[in-house]
Amino acid sequence: MAQGEKPISHLIDVNTPSVARIYDWLLGGIENFRSDRDAGHELLRIAPSTKTLALNNRAFLRRVVRVLAETYGVRQFLDHGSGLPTQDNVHEVAQRAATGARTVYIDNDPIVGAHGRTRLAQDDQTAMVHADMRDTDRIFEHAAVRRLINPREPVAALFVSVMHCLKDDDVQPMLRRVTERLPPGSFLVICQLISDRRDVRDKVTRLMNDITHDNWGRVREEHEVTAYFDGLEIIPPGLGDVVRWRPDTEVIPRPHVRDWVEWGGVGRLS
Repeated sequence: MAQGEKPISHLIDVNTPSVARIYDWLLGGIENFRSDRDAGHELLRIAPSTKTLALNNRAFLRRVVRVLAETYGVRQFLDHGSGLPTQDNVHEVAQRAATGARTVYIDNDPIVGAHGRTRLAQDDQTAMVHADMRDTDRIFEHAAVRRLINPREPVAALFVSVMHCLKDDDVQPMLRRVTERLPPGSFLVICQLISDRRDVRDKVTRLMNDITHDNWGRVREEHEVTAYFDGLEIIPPGLGDVVRWRPDTEVIPRPHVRDWVEWGGVGRLS
């Protein structure tokens, strides 16, 4: 039996798939249950490149954190919808690039919170906040955020592979609330699943809404994600498939099938 097969809290519903645990399984993690793995297999049936897409997306996260720390001098990171800890987490990448970098992880999944607090117990430059990423006021007023995030210095607000988890009515208002809280010179890192195939968009959206009891958003199109960056200065190389955002040796070739991609980039507040 794999680790994670027994519930660690009465708050965890092992029979309802969790987006964070499905992603953990796609990355080769062990903190997932049979329901998550079954959902992951169904995703692979609809979109065969899904596992490679998840691995490349995680590599994008590492690249973007490193570049923001090394090239743009960012020392503060807010990781919205952070998911389960794995290797080379945001705080580890950031601290390698810049001593003293501070990171706050935000997630509403109880198993993410439990594992996050355990992993971070010895790191006073990093914290885990159990909150819905849409609850901007609660997040920014949380004691851990107030302790670690200086409101007068640039912040990188990360929304990596999470916007598709939100309903249409939630996305733009959340981004507006966050940008209103961030100082000038801050960055928004945003990417989400898109597809130019309507069958993939409809099938994946229907599947994820069914298995999460309508606690999901939808697969969108390129022009919809572009709108997330309105009013921001787009950092080179621009917006697109995240495998093309300053690629390195971590990029994994995808199967020769066009189903869906993680699409987005980095914008800076003026």
